[in-house]
Amino acid sequence: MRKVDVTKLSVSAVDLWMNQWLLLTAGTLEDCNMMTVAWGSIGCMWAKPFAQVVVRPQRYTRKYMDKFESFTLCSFPGKYRKDLQALGTLSGKDCDKLAATGLTLKASKTVSAPSYKEASLILECRIIYHQDMDPAGFVDKAIQKNYPKKDYHRIYFGEILAAFRGE
Repeated sequence: MRKVDVTKLSVSAVDLWMNQWLLLTAGTLEDCNMMTVAWGSIGCMWAKPFAQVVVRPQRYTRKYMDKFESFTLCSFPGKYRKDLQALGTLSGKDCDKLAATGLTLKASKTVSAPSYKEASLILECRIIYHQDMDPAGFVDKAIQKNYPKKDYHRIYFGEILAAFRGE
């Protein structure tokens, strides 16, 4: 992996989130949980490069996001699509879901949250803000249909401290 200057990071953001997906991981190498995410953003906020992710209250990963100060976001070559599907549907509360995949944890360079040997892009992020989503803010009322159980996401902003791309 080669380090990328985060101020010059360039990704096809909509394609990355909607079509490729990312793997969100929080915790430590010894105690972590991960989930596939397809909603979020990457940009600049408060004069810092950031990645923003959302996690519903019932997701097991949420306890890790709230307990630890960092997370990673990783993208993978297409051959790992089934692994990402599994990590998005299985719960780490019920099983060792990583064992059901071909992915390998590795220590990150700047944060405690681990990343993956097979990743083609790694974003190492330090949580700088979080807030529960307030449905009163939905200007487009059609958004509400994403929440039939009223299980609104918690929004997390992570300052991107380091970024790495596969060779």
